[in-house]
This record gives sequence, structure tokens and C-alpha cells, in this order.
Amino acid sequence: MRLIRASEIGSYIFCARAWWYRRQGLEPENQAELTAGTELHRVHGRSVIAAGLTRTLALILLLIALILLVAYCTMKIV
Repeated sequence: MRLIRASEIGSYIFCARAWWYRRQGLEPENQAELTAGTELHRVHGRSVIAAGLTRTLALILLLIALILLVAYCTMKIV
């Protein structure tokens, strides 16, 4: 009896036919498309990370600007 791994369950839920083909030892014929799709996802993932870092940097700079504004206004009052 062969063990079924959690990743296989995910593959089966996504596409039962592809899971069955893999279990039979058959490789997909559209390797170029699969490779291109993987690269597209990698590029998109990097863009998402870059956007998150940019947003964090913008919030930090905004906080610094607000602190400087409060310090400036406090000095003008005193």
C-alpha cells in the first residue's frame, strides 16, 4: 500500500486527472507553458514583495515627517 502525501491531496483537489497522470508516471506534454507559468508567478511574487516593502518605507517616512512637524510646531510655540 502506497502512502498519499498532503501535497498529492492538494494536487488531486486542483486537478484529479493531472494527479492520476502523475501517479501513472506520465509527464505533462506542455512543459514550456508550465515553465513560463512558474516564471510568471515568480516575477509576480517579487512584485508583491517589492510593493509591500515600498508601502512600509512610505509609512515609516510619513511617521518621521509627522514627528518632525510636531517638533517644529512645538519649537515655534515655546
